[in-house]
Amino acid sequence: MGKNMALWEIDQSKIPIDPKERGEGWSMLMAVVRQDFEKGVLKDWGCFLAESNGYAVWEGPEIDVMKTIQQYVPFCIFEVHAIATEDRVNEMLSALTG
Repeated sequence: MGKNMALWEIDQSKIPIDPKERGEGWSMLMAVVRQDFEKGVLKDWGCFLAESNGYAVWEGPEIDVMKTIQQYVPFCIFEVHAIATEDRVNEMLSALTG
């Protein structure tokens, strides 16, 4: 099962000027984040203070993670990185050193 860390950013062109509308948009985003935690695919999520970006850690088969991320499009832009866990790095080191 893969683990992926994503840096996300809200598409600035999609942010309403009206604070009430902006709050409603964030509430909708947080509802989807909550659902992803409940499904177990989202393992960690955070928003950088006073910014419109943050990070998320998803875990699962690649296709499931890709489908999960698509529910945030077009409101969020992602930079996704596959993560090698400590166990995987140790496996690689064992293979190198025999």
